[in-house]
Amino acid sequence: MGFSPDKENQHSASWLRSKKALNNVLCAMRLNKPLTPKNQIQPPLASPRTPKIHHFTPTTDVVLDKTSLLSDEILLKILSKLPTSQRDANFLVSKRWLNLQGRLVRSVKLLDWYFLVSGRLLYRFPNLVRVDLVTGCLVSPQNLGVSVTNRIVSFHGGSDCFHHKDWFTPENYALSGDEVDRGLKVLAGGFPNLRKLAVMNATEMGLLSVAEECPALQELELRMCNDRVLRGIAACQNLQILRLSGVADGSLVSDVGLTILAQGCKKLMKLELSGCGGSFEGIRAIGQCCLMLQELTLSDHDMEDGWMLGLSFCENLKSLRLVSCRRIDGVLDEDLGCCPAIESLHLDKCQLRDKKSLRALFLISQNAREVVLQNCWGLSDDMFITATALRRVSSLSIQGCSLLSTHGLESVIISWDELKSLKVISCNNIKDEEINPLLSNVFAALKDLKWEPDSRSRLSSSLAGTGVGRKGAKFFNKSCDWKSLPASFRTKLDAST
Repeated sequence: MGFSPDKENQHSASWLRSKKALNNVLCAMRLNKPLTPKNQIQPPLASPRTPKIHHFTPTTDVVLDKTSLLSDEILLKILSKLPTSQRDANFLVSKRWLNLQGRLVRSVKLLDWYFLVSGRLLYRFPNLVRVDLVTGCLVSPQNLGVSVTNRIVSFHGGSDCFHHKDWFTPENYALSGDEVDRGLKVLAGGFPNLRKLAVMNATEMGLLSVAEECPALQELELRMCNDRVLRGIAACQNLQILRLSGVADGSLVSDVGLTILAQGCKKLMKLELSGCGGSFEGIRAIGQCCLMLQELTLSDHDMEDGWMLGLSFCENLKSLRLVSCRRIDGVLDEDLGCCPAIESLHLDKCQLRDKKSLRALFLISQNAREVVLQNCWGLSDDMFITATALRRVSSLSIQGCSLLSTHGLESVIISWDELKSLKVISCNNIKDEEINPLLSNVFAALKDLKWEPDSRSRLSSSLAGTGVGRKGAKFFNKSCDWKSLPASFRTKLDAST
């Protein structure tokens, strides 16, 4: 008979399918001895007087996974040493590795709400300490290519959302308060060591369950809240970082809620209020009760006139940040007070229309050493001159303020003797050719200078390698490449010296 490849392949496949034969081969390889064919003459049996020798008896179950010899504790220590980029794919090895990998995960962003209420989140990741439920709290239509981006969150929605003024409300896309509370109770019961939580449209009862079951909670982000919800937050006595967001088209947070919050969360160190209301009474209550408060951020606030007067009660406040605020404050008294501990003042995407209120803000923050003005509409020379109320500025960063000119910048920074760092970016009304000797002297004393007011500015590239920003006033020495500097800059510098 001729050789048939098909028959040979079938014979090989049937031999490999035999579990017993495969185990014998593996055991023989481990013992380092050849196999004995069935038709080979067997050696004679040992006589009864021959001492009995115990040979290794091959088992039917061969250990192929060496890691199965390690305990879970040892294997967890080994896996925890791996970099995060190499750790994510470990769950593909086996079911055991899947469970072990889940025990190493500490932070999760929930996308499916049923994954939480069904208990699968606890079974899959039993040791979570940071949970973000915001995206899971939204019910968005499936298989729709419309991506909706709100200042609160981004998600997929239907085309009908563009036909309603109040499209982003709990009735439209967010889960009901009862459903959110149900998930919070499951979360609180399964993760008593929870430290960070972000949730949307929760009620007082849901937050109370978290406060009772999770005493270690330190950071909380609550979106779409009101005064009544803040009564549940007040029970979190160890809370240190709190971020609150009101309803998109109108704040429901007032002085009542801020006062309740201040009396309950006395260990707050960082507070962010977005789309919230209030006035002098609410800010004063926070300053008097939250003595450890160091950072305060107001975003798109709807505060009543006079709220800034309450800042003087925040005696340990070190950082004040205003983001996307249409106005700062209205009518102010002459006696504003001062926050002596403020070190950093940030204005980002704010509309600066009232010169009096801007000067009041600078007076309250007169001891600030770091000032950042970024993409602020209305910051002209006349408005920026109020910054002379700041006395100890050592770092100034201005970006995206197109109304500010070189003259307006110079009129302020020449009076700051402690200025060491200056960054001017994307301010098209500031020109290289307008640099005068006084401004040149200021540049010479800086330790850090980033000068990119527009795309045609040559000063930043010309100063590269000269030592500016590192040597202070000594950077104009013989090693400086004078020819690389602009001619107008060299002439004005010579005139100043």
